[in-house]
Amino acid sequence: MATDSIPITQIKSKEFQTENVLPIVGSHLVHDTYTAAVPALLPVLIEKLSLSLTMVGTLTAILQIPAVLTPFIGYLADKVSLRYFVILAPALTATLISSLGFASSYFGIAIILFATGISVACYHAPAPAMIGRLAGDQIGKGMSLFMAAGELARAVGPLLAVWAVSTWTLDGFYRIVFLGWAATLILYFRLRHIPARMEAPGSFHSILPVLKIFFLPLFFVIFFRSFGVNILTVYLPIYMKGLGATLWIAGGALSLLELAGVAGALVSGTLSDIFGRKRILLIATIISALLMYLFVWFEGWILIPLLAALGFFVLSTGPVMLAMVQDQLPNNRAVGNGLYIMLAFLIRPVALVAIGYLGDLFGLEQVYIWSAIVTLLAVPAILFMPDRLEQTGV
Repeated sequence: MATDSIPITQIKSKEFQTENVLPIVGSHLVHDTYTAAVPALLPVLIEKLSLSLTMVGTLTAILQIPAVLTPFIGYLADKVSLRYFVILAPALTATLISSLGFASSYFGIAIILFATGISVACYHAPAPAMIGRLAGDQIGKGMSLFMAAGELARAVGPLLAVWAVSTWTLDGFYRIVFLGWAATLILYFRLRHIPARMEAPGSFHSILPVLKIFFLPLFFVIFFRSFGVNILTVYLPIYMKGLGATLWIAGGALSLLELAGVAGALVSGTLSDIFGRKRILLIATIISALLMYLFVWFEGWILIPLLAALGFFVLSTGPVMLAMVQDQLPNNRAVGNGLYIMLAFLIRPVALVAIGYLGDLFGLEQVYIWSAIVTLLAVPAILFMPDRLEQTGV
């Protein structure tokens, strides 16, 4: 059977095609487990290479820079099938991240993370667009499953990293590479006949009106929310270590946050199908800011439910925003997804470096408070977002 011989109409059903969605969801879990291991490795890398918080911020930012490629990858994915980008990415990302233990300098880590960023971009542009077409008229549900797998990966990643380093030291971290290669092998047999392109993609000209009406306010939503998201998902282990926590507790705190994010991601997209995307996004943003402000004022056991609540609300908005993008560009799903990822991944380095720099100057506790306030600035941008646009040009 030829690779593209399956009629595209088979994946345009309004029914949710579980048997085709789940392999992609599983690949997201494995792929993102490796990139999620990076924050838990940072305290070890800081000790090994004497890195400052600013240097840590720039290293994490370097991982995001190749996201500028995602709209172009998405445009290709709507024109031609890029299923092999999805299939091969888990193995490539696993190989690169697993080699971090061999890096002996800041620049060595930077090169590895930049190459990883390219692999990440090649995966994340076509994969959600494939799910958007396979999910029928339940796009929110599809995005919830996809993003929940990513959040679960960010819960598993830190624990895997801490376990591997504790068992084999950083030099033996490469031993976990086999998981990514196994995922790629499974994906090859499951996805090699599934089309990954649109039957009649819209023209690039048809995207232009959506850029101003939808993506401009989306930019501000992502920008203001990124400070709260990143200080939690990247700097939390460092913050906990600064409070006197062990590496296991610091990594466990991040895993708790991310595990709660799995529940939030599973719920939010489905709820947005019922109650509306903007409403769910608005509620999650306001509650996130409040919880983040409270986080720095408490200590002891109360941090456990606080971290769980933070993870649930802060990390629940990804499926909602991805579903909104799919709504806006039904004829250019991969391009829309690429634009969203480019915004998210390129804004993230700005937030990461700013947080690291301010953390060096004023301490992470103060930056947590500021991040909570900045998160609330996303509320007006959410209110300006359209409920839905229909793509008219083809």
